[in-house]
Amino acid sequence: MGRIHHLSSTLANQIAAGEVVERPASVVKELLENSLDAGATRLEIDLEAGGTRLVRVRDDGEGIDAADLPLAVARHATSKIGTLDDLEQVRSLGFRGEALASIASVSRLSLTSGTEGAAHANRLELDVTGEVRLTPAAHPRGTTIEVRELFFNTPARRKFLRAERTEYGHCEEVVRRLALARFESGFQLRHNQKPVFSLRPCTGETDREQRVATLCGAPFLEQSLAIEFEASSLLLRGWVAQPAFSRSQADLQYFFVNGRVVRDRLVTHAVRQAYRDVMYHDRHPAYVLYLDIDPTLVDVNVHPTKHEVRFRDSRLVHDFLFQALHRTLAQTRAGAVAPPQAGLAAPLPAGSTPAGFSAANQAATPAGGFSQQALGWGRDERAIADTFAAYRELSRPAAAIDFRTEDDVPPLGFAIAQLKGIYILAENRDGLVLVDMHAAHERITYERMKTARDAGEVLAQPLLVPSRIDVSRREADCVEEHAAALAPLGLVLERSGEESVLVREVPVLLADADLGALVRDVLADLLEFGRSARLEARADEILAGMACHASVRANRTLSIPEMNALLRDMERTERSGQCNHGRPTWALQTLAELDRLFLRGR
Repeated sequence: MGRIHHLSSTLANQIAAGEVVERPASVVKELLENSLDAGATRLEIDLEAGGTRLVRVRDDGEGIDAADLPLAVARHATSKIGTLDDLEQVRSLGFRGEALASIASVSRLSLTSGTEGAAHANRLELDVTGEVRLTPAAHPRGTTIEVRELFFNTPARRKFLRAERTEYGHCEEVVRRLALARFESGFQLRHNQKPVFSLRPCTGETDREQRVATLCGAPFLEQSLAIEFEASSLLLRGWVAQPAFSRSQADLQYFFVNGRVVRDRLVTHAVRQAYRDVMYHDRHPAYVLYLDIDPTLVDVNVHPTKHEVRFRDSRLVHDFLFQALHRTLAQTRAGAVAPPQAGLAAPLPAGSTPAGFSAANQAATPAGGFSQQALGWGRDERAIADTFAAYRELSRPAAAIDFRTEDDVPPLGFAIAQLKGIYILAENRDGLVLVDMHAAHERITYERMKTARDAGEVLAQPLLVPSRIDVSRREADCVEEHAAALAPLGLVLERSGEESVLVREVPVLLADADLGALVRDVLADLLEFGRSARLEARADEILAGMACHASVRANRTLSIPEMNALLRDMERTERSGQCNHGRPTWALQTLAELDRLFLRGR
């Protein structure tokens, strides 16, 4: 292998560039982050050939002093941190001090910068050998950096670049993320001298919403819920899309930690858990979320490109994100969106019977748990009809209602007919409401079952013969650590050897589950995220199936009072906009849309 020797500065920079500079988008990211750290409020980005021929970033930041210009392109030279304490509470986007040196080693880089009060600006040109040339230049306060012919001296790297359109798409995505991260700064993007978008600095909430609509699409903002949730010195704010606005890919998910865009498995897992029983199969939620956290509680120095972070208390952050999003989504009711801080669903009228439960079955429910009959198995038409008995007074009044002026018209209005035994047609102030009666009643029944289950202790079933499961030593250690936390959930585990555990009790609802797979999944979650929702998820799946069987079926004729009862239940039930499988339960056809359909007013 030869003798040990020092790498040349050029080769060391090119090796570092392999970590920092993956494609033109990497250059755009590093340059824009430096501009934002310099306090820029206006940034202009010019690209040519998808950034492979030219990346130019101009800003109005504080600029770089002439004496510091050579250090700006030196390795590990920075003005952003000076001590270990600074590193442990980094607030700037960049801090490593190696980006410009790495970029310069694989491109033709020039930098022009002027500071406040200086007689003139200065221009720095750097060749690939590291030789620096400084000359006076005319430039306002701020900095302009040009990166030309990326990878011109490393043809193997250039060969791996994609088509111009693909590389430009990655560059645009970087600009979009940083524009969402810093509302106080304006961004102007041009590609091949053609304007792409121009975003002014935001001065209020309206401007921020307009920027989100511009970058993420107006439909996202229209279908999203504003969130602001604070607990345990953590603050989460932003926008989360309603479950009906799901995506086939995870392409509209932006998460920022102290203004830094990150991709984190812990965050993704918490979001997926919050959307668990309202998202349709294989769909992805959309969100733009901002987490403010004490910088000392998050480590941003874990990845060369700073895309990942490490939370010092990952379980606290995971639970906080889950609770914030779970509560926000829980307050989405059909016909209206309640604010995230609103309380739980309104209680039923006195003396009424919860959907899916007859009075007889409620009386037969054993204390602390459920019989299959009480949970909805074996429902018949008479039992379902009993559900609506307490709501007869909610039928549509005989007198005609002026929906344009009446103040007490409910969000879903009043039923007027039933279509094909499947859909309820109702009239509200805005137009025609269509409700899938089975899907709606399924969600109502499901939420009531979960509430009833959570009100008592989870019933556990002792196994006549404890089941032995082979696991790794790490998983067996995890069982010892978390056994006390799993027992209240009905899962009693006991370590029986260096690499084995015994299952002594399981929740009644999961008695027929594959115990080996269930235990290993739970342990995998505990090891990765510090908590597991596998038991709740499996139990919810069973309750969802029971609710489906217990709900009113298609082709069952409902009276007007029964239809109105269902509409009122939807308005009071959490997550009633979607059924248990993530399908929408209702839709609105506004009067304006109906007028366009029939060409009225033309």
